[in-house]
Amino acid sequence: MVSPSEKLASSLDVLRKLQDLDVVAIRTGDLTRTHRERLLANGFLLEVMKGWYIPSRPDEATGDSTAWYASFWDFCVAYLRERFGEDWCLSPEQSLSLHAGNRTVPRQLLVRSPKAHNNITALPHDTSLLDARASLPATGEIEEKEGMRLFSKASALITCSAQFFTKNPTDARAVLLTVRDASEVLDRLLEGGHSKIAGRIAGAFRNIGRHRIADDIVKTMRAAGYDVRENDPFEAKSPLIFPGREISPYVNRIRLMWQEMCGLVIERFPKEPERLKDIDAYMERVEEIYVKDAYHSLSIEGYRVSTELIERVRNGAWNPDDNEDNREQRSALAARGYWQAYQSVRESVLRVLQGANSGTVAEEDHSTWYREMFAPGVIAGLLKPADLAGYRNGPVCIRSSMHVPPSREAVPDAILAFFDLLSEETEVSVRIVLGHFIFVFIHPYIDGNGRMGRFLMNLMLAAGGYPWTVIPVEERNAYMAALEEASVQQNIGPFAEFIADLVEKGLQGEPPLKVPGEA
Repeated sequence: MVSPSEKLASSLDVLRKLQDLDVVAIRTGDLTRTHRERLLANGFLLEVMKGWYIPSRPDEATGDSTAWYASFWDFCVAYLRERFGEDWCLSPEQSLSLHAGNRTVPRQLLVRSPKAHNNITALPHDTSLLDARASLPATGEIEEKEGMRLFSKASALITCSAQFFTKNPTDARAVLLTVRDASEVLDRLLEGGHSKIAGRIAGAFRNIGRHRIADDIVKTMRAAGYDVRENDPFEAKSPLIFPGREISPYVNRIRLMWQEMCGLVIERFPKEPERLKDIDAYMERVEEIYVKDAYHSLSIEGYRVSTELIERVRNGAWNPDDNEDNREQRSALAARGYWQAYQSVRESVLRVLQGANSGTVAEEDHSTWYREMFAPGVIAGLLKPADLAGYRNGPVCIRSSMHVPPSREAVPDAILAFFDLLSEETEVSVRIVLGHFIFVFIHPYIDGNGRMGRFLMNLMLAAGGYPWTVIPVEERNAYMAALEEASVQQNIGPFAEFIADLVEKGLQGEPPLKVPGEA
């Protein structure tokens, strides 16, 4: 007689074969009723709508949005292809956001198709899809990115509403900055006789310091007999004028975000303390706070750790071969890796206290922190040696977050720009808050980004003479919500206030955090 576990294994094998074919949106006909019902009952499938499913994980809590947000774009591609074939594309506004490298899951995805019925399709977690009956741009003006059919960059800039520039200034500027020459938009402006739109686009280029492109648009349109009146569609001048021709929209977005956010961070952060005089005393405090830092940082990531485990790991009295429980083993490996990484971070802190540029130190040392953090997993055989090689080589999702980090191809340029900003920044508070936020926004590694972000934050705190600051696991929800607000809504205020409040408490000498089991 076939056991229930064997039956489930056979169903999982069918699911695996679909996933090997990169199938994310699973239709009723892709699985037999028996396999489908068995996978649903055991949490390996999630119903999106009648007849459509996505893979999920049985350990996800009811209502967890991770599986859906991670699958959103691939699911929509498959669903739209099934409904409309090739006769569809996203709205010009959504197209521009994706051209800008913004893959945040939208509350409502607006799709154009001549076959549409102007219907709203409800999707999980308060998301939806609106299909609008509308003509499509010419074939040459449609681009495909990761399966998504988009208005081309130039076509989208011309077709989008004026409100896009005021409601999504970072995305709009990030796209404009990738345009190298006026000729990329002029042919479409001239063909359509778009004199008013030409004035808006010229004004937008002028806003970001691309005066030559703005002049070429206006002069060429006027030479063709059009009355062009330039106007700036943005509500404010660009916070940053780019001297070069950076073609990566991800780099443009990161630089713009940094400049747009830094003022609010400075405004809300406590005043920098007096210059640090006793380096040895500071380093002693960093050592003393290790257990608390390890417990709270690892607990935020979902590991089950205790003071006893952390101490055994620190003293070398733990061996992965002694532990047969998988969850406890992973927690112990994480604790060991955290201890090794912490030692490396301490060396980086000392360099900074001795006068080295904190941004430069972070760039030079962060890969060592990462290797130390995951080396125990490699030694124990749970990770491959290649996992320590560098930045991620695939997509990554953030648990329950609508923010979709940049593609793996974008990571090298994005992370280089990040460290340039960190090294060039003169305001300590900005390095502290944005050093943490932008790093986890990029999410350069498959795992460990949160821990790395908190290490970066504390390295920057040390550079300003602020105390090492632990983010309490009890404040995890507020911490994650603030990061989400910054990532999705581009509002750094809540995160800046969250970090500033913790730092202020440390400056005022509030009682240090305790951990369970601590005397």
